Amino acid sequence: MSDTKDSHESQNSQKSQNSDKGNGGASKRPGPVQVLRDARTQLAELTGMDAESVSSFEQTQDGWSLEVEVLELARVPDTMSLMASYQVELDPDGQLTGYRRVRRYERGRADAHRSGGR
Repeated sequence: MSDTKDSHESQNSQKSQNSDKGNGGASKRPGPVQVLRDARTQLAELTGMDAESVSSFEQTQDGWSLEVEVLELARVPDTMSLMASYQVELDPDGQLTGYRRVRRYERGRADAHRSGGR
C-alpha cells in the first residue's frame, strides 16, 4: 500500500516540476527583449508620449529597472525637441509598477554630467 502512495506522490511531484519548466505555459517569465518592448508600450499608454529608446536596463531583486527616453515636446528643428528620461520599475513578470521623470533636456544638447564634457 505504501508503494502505491509513494508512486502517486512521485507522479504529482513530476507533474509539478514539468509545469514549472514553462513548456509553453503561462508561468514562463518574459525575457529581456520582451520586457523592454512591454515597458515602452506600457509607459507610452500611461503618459501619452512616445518612448523612443531604453538607455539603461537591469534585472533587480524585485523585477526590472529601466531608464526610458521619451519625446515630451516635438519642435522644429528636431534638435530643439524636449526629451525626458523616465525611471521605470517593473515586476518580475514585466508589468509596470511605477515610473518617474528623472531629467528633461533638449535633444540636441550633450549631457555634461554624464559625458564628462563642459
